[in-house]
Amino acid sequence: MSETFKGYYFITDARLSRAGNTSDVISAISCKVSVVQYRNKDAETREMYYEARRLGQLCREAGAAYLINDRVDIALSVDADGVHLGQSDMPFAAARRLLGPDKIIGLTVHNLAEALEGERLGADYLGVSPIFSTATKPDAGKPAGISLIEQIRRKVSLPLIAIGGINHSNARQVVAAGADGLCAISCVVASESARDEMRRFQDLFRI
Repeated sequence: MSETFKGYYFITDARLSRAGNTSDVISAISCKVSVVQYRNKDAETREMYYEARRLGQLCREAGAAYLINDRVDIALSVDADGVHLGQSDMPFAAARRLLGPDKIIGLTVHNLAEALEGERLGADYLGVSPIFSTATKPDAGKPAGISLIEQIRRKVSLPLIAIGGINHSNARQVVAAGADGLCAISCVVASESARDEMRRFQDLFRI
């Protein structure tokens, strides 16, 4: 499981995307990204269902793990590989009951206490956020810096995905701090070539 979360972790963002979610997911799987998370805060449920189903098929064909942000109902309806939950989303135990033991559940954490609780609950991985200031989620809170990754890495054995304000100038610091993977959104999907930007991030993890 841990290898699944090694490398660049892609999250869709329809607001920022220059090419659109479908094109961005195609770029992600062409770069051998191992996890794609579908997030669309603006879509109505019906629209979200059809888009989630379409993107899920692309990921399934490519062998990439496909997760849905927040919406356990959508994940179930399109048979996604799992969900990613924030601290204010459905409680972990409730999501696990609905999804069953074999689906992936990731949790966003903002401090060591939340990380330890996530491990105790049985999360499959943790999204550590926000590392740096980010325009993608203005309500994400005060940036924690790479010291939070280091702190959690010393205490928690789960895969850690660093999220928030990550770009090519600071990504190496994030990896050096102990992150298994990282997610950069705005500098990827708003660029002229999302594929090229993803490939650059993927290269950080190649030995």
